[in-house]
Amino acid sequence: MTMPFYASAEQIMRDRSEYARKNIARGRPVVVLKYAEGVLFVAENPSATLFKIGEIYDRIGFAAVGRYSEYETLRVAGIRLADVRGYSYDRRDVTGRALANAYAQTLNSIFTESQKPYEVEMCVGEVGRTPADDRLYRLTYDGSIYDEPEYAVLGGQTEPIVAALKEGHSTDLPLAGALAAAIRGLGAVGADNGKPRELEAAQLEVAVLERGRPARKFRRLPDAVLATLLPSAAGESPAGGSAAGEPTPEQAAGGSVDPDQETEDPSPS
Repeated sequence: MTMPFYASAEQIMRDRSEYARKNIARGRPVVVLKYAEGVLFVAENPSATLFKIGEIYDRIGFAAVGRYSEYETLRVAGIRLADVRGYSYDRRDVTGRALANAYAQTLNSIFTESQKPYEVEMCVGEVGRTPADDRLYRLTYDGSIYDEPEYAVLGGQTEPIVAALKEGHSTDLPLAGALAAAIRGLGAVGADNGKPRELEAAQLEVAVLERGRPARKFRRLPDAVLATLLPSAAGESPAGGSAAGEPTPEQAAGGSVDPDQETEDPSPS
């Protein structure tokens, strides 16, 4: 007669947590931070079609690390929830806090009731009318939710990124200065003899929630814009001014917004 298999609830939760953390750590990190004009999303992502960053609603953005198919499912569900709530009630009723709470409940249910948890860590960012109204909510695989005051770092190796952001980030930086701080943080992962890695525009996925845009606040920054920002960010003053003679991001982008066209890929990213 065989003995029935038994594991305590504590052991099951520990095993699920270890499984999720291990697989999330395989993905490249993402940095979400506040800056003077809104919220900046920066991800180390060489793919041109599998996005880690996306738009949820007019003034709400989304970023995630982990298994692409799982966090893409969450992103689409967030869009549907926001659209239904905005249509049924009022667009002002769609808030980052409400979406973050809905995500937290979903992740917690999956973590406690399913055999395999979602291998995702994500952030919901919302831009407000003033810098004091900007919000960043970081969510983990088990449904835990954190209200981040200045920046959120997603992924496995967060310590060097957090250390770099503590030294060089401020919420009153302009776009070029905030981008420089985020890139220095991402480059600190895997640094060689203390020298940060140099990241080029083709290796980055960058988007912003800009407070001054008239309707949709979300805008992706294509390589043409990043090519103008990266040199100025490298040689800027502490105030974050861009190099003289460089075109502004709006001039380089032509005010265009790239639509999210994504395909399914179950591999972690």
